[in-house]
Amino acid sequence: MIALKSKREIEIMRDASRIVAEVLNGLRTLCRSGITTKELDVYAEKIPAKYGATPAFKGYRGFPGALCASINQQVVHGIPGDYVLKDGDIVSMDYGVHYKGYYGDSAITVPIGRITPETAKLLKTTEECLYLGIDQMVPENHLSDLSRAIQNHAESKGFSLVKEFGGHGIGRNLHEDPMVLNYVTNGRGIKLRPGLVLAIEPMVNIGTDKVRILSDGWTVVTNDGKPSAHFEHTVAVTENGPEILTRME
Repeated sequence: MIALKSKREIEIMRDASRIVAEVLNGLRTLCRSGITTKELDVYAEKIPAKYGATPAFKGYRGFPGALCASINQQVVHGIPGDYVLKDGDIVSMDYGVHYKGYYGDSAITVPIGRITPETAKLLKTTEECLYLGIDQMVPENHLSDLSRAIQNHAESKGFSLVKEFGGHGIGRNLHEDPMVLNYVTNGRGIKLRPGLVLAIEPMVNIGTDKVRILSDGWTVVTNDGKPSAHFEHTVAVTENGPEILTRME
């Protein structure tokens, strides 16, 4: 069942999403050669408390961290730990909070020092895919319009899209209907209406679109070991078009 959100509910989700944006902004500043992903996780767990919020991922289905920190060929759901970031790495940071009964969720991929031109192109393209998808979130469009915009752009740049994972509805639950595919299948999908809130999150790979889950039960990696990037926003459909709730100032 797809639950449309009232203006009051979106207002609360806007506040939750601002906390997410603040934390990710702080994490972006902290990301440098020599810091561990566990240190990033400690920061991500600490900040929400001052707002009366809690990290959304900590303990979710047993996930051990407040932050998903995925390095290089890791696509999503990387567990924070002793890995020390170094020059040439990229780190995808996926983060959410729970606030007054509602969730906000967002992700960024950050370069550490100097990265290769191909990897820089990957990050730029993935972020562009996110915003091109968001541009389609207007009333009377269909979910497939969003998926098509993401797929067409990624593939036009020579990259592949992860198909096993995608975006989702969000609200009182971290993951709600509908699932938001980053590629087109049969049918147009649901019609977009004001009050629909979605977490849009393209995951784009340099090489193959095939992925696998490591023995930790969480970390998703590319089959060929090539880099992957991930960007995400929580976005509401309004009468006037999309509103990015997790927009970073």
